[in-house]
Amino acid sequence: MEALPSGTANLVVTSPPYPMIEMWDPMFADQNTEIGKALEKGDGPAAFEMMHRELDAVWQEVRRILTRGGIACINVGDAARTVNNHFRLYPNHSRILHRFQKLGFQSLPVILWRKQTNAPNKFMGSGMLPPSAYVTLEHEYILILRKGPKREFKPDAEKQNRRESAFFWEERNAWFSDVWMDLKGASQNLGDRTARLRSAAFPFDVPYRLINMFSVKGDTVVDPFLGTGTTMWAAMAAARNCTGYEFESGLRNEIYAITDSLVDYANARIQNRINAHVDYVGQSQRRRGRFKYTNRHYQFAVMTRQEVDIFINPLVAIENNGSDGFKVSYSSEVSPSF
Repeated sequence: MEALPSGTANLVVTSPPYPMIEMWDPMFADQNTEIGKALEKGDGPAAFEMMHRELDAVWQEVRRILTRGGIACINVGDAARTVNNHFRLYPNHSRILHRFQKLGFQSLPVILWRKQTNAPNKFMGSGMLPPSAYVTLEHEYILILRKGPKREFKPDAEKQNRRESAFFWEERNAWFSDVWMDLKGASQNLGDRTARLRSAAFPFDVPYRLINMFSVKGDTVVDPFLGTGTTMWAAMAAARNCTGYEFESGLRNEIYAITDSLVDYANARIQNRINAHVDYVGQSQRRRGRFKYTNRHYQFAVMTRQEVDIFINPLVAIENNGSDGFKVSYSSEVSPSF
């Protein structure tokens, strides 16, 4: 990430390759041949540590590029694996958390993402026979780490942009829970790009929520492990800038092809947020009576004063700028459908 100047990113949202998950073994071994040798010898702990040392170099760069008060959100799962006839847990989340703490980051409360895959046979170990049946891993961690003290917004324009970037009361209650039960992970299907936005292994709503939770419109989001571009598309939908890195050249066409459907998909996602809020207001007012505040853009009721200025910019168009980048245009007007 040498091209990014130091202290220019506001938020990092990423899901790195998970050490000790077999599908990622070749990638890690390509970075360090000693990792492959350790696996061949059956030395799982040594391979685990060397894999994380490869990731450590990325986390060092994350520290460099983040601005004061910038936040890193790392989605990672632990690994359970048998190496040399020994079954054990490889705690990826704690190893990464420890490294960020060594780099001086402040650890904020983590999110457990309950990621059921509905597999027909979830047993690990000896089925129903004690004591060698094992707990099935059905969650991943979203580590949330801040570089330095809380971010400040001092000029009036920054404060106004922050108010327009706010989220609804009911979104706050759901998004800032420490357990996410409503987002399901599934195998990626590169042949159905629109479906992948909805249900990829790193589904669209994971980065979309995190970007809305921990940045404001116009901020710069970085994904050091871009993959099929999910973080970038979520940043576009949320009116943020994004820079991503991916060395698997085979994913390039997939990243570019998604632009054909993203405007419609993002605007539908925005419409769903508005509709969900309107439904919430209707249900709540029937129980509690009228809300005190009104959003000045949409003219619907909101629970708190902090929601009065919320405005979610609809996407108008996405253009390829010809240099591995995209330019997105947004509307500053409320869509007639809203």
